[in-house]
Amino acid sequence: MILVSSCLAGVECRYNATHRLVDKIHELVEQGRAKMVCPELLGGFQTPREPAEIVNGTGEDVLDGRAKIVEKSGSDVTELYLLGAQRTLEIARELQATIIVLKEYSPSCGGKMVYDGSFSNTRIVGVGVTTALLRREGFKVISEEEFVEMMV
Repeated sequence: MILVSSCLAGVECRYNATHRLVDKIHELVEQGRAKMVCPELLGGFQTPREPAEIVNGTGEDVLDGRAKIVEKSGSDVTELYLLGAQRTLEIARELQATIIVLKEYSPSCGGKMVYDGSFSNTRIVGVGVTTALLRREGFKVISEEEFVEMMV
């Protein structure tokens, strides 16, 4: 079973109540070959919500307690992101996911790059907290960009 970010299947669950539809991912969900998950909603967030970024590191650092995730207003929302990551891990285990496709650049789901915490649209090399946790637990996590490349 494939586990995918809900926003990639067309669900308007991103912080700004939009989606990032990838047609092939939507098709897989429609065919019952993929299941959707939104770590941020699983963590207790609503849509829309304030944008958030990892400050002083990446998702790996958040897991290790060396960085935090804050909203643009400065509110620390690290615990909600950690809860969403843990709940996503439980779903991945339950489904015995063979591959997980998550949204690049997200503080939850980024697989290669995330925003740097300055809210200046600056990206750094690193992963989101959910991706970091899933990879630590042995799951293969790729971005929608990598998924599209695999499908070509």
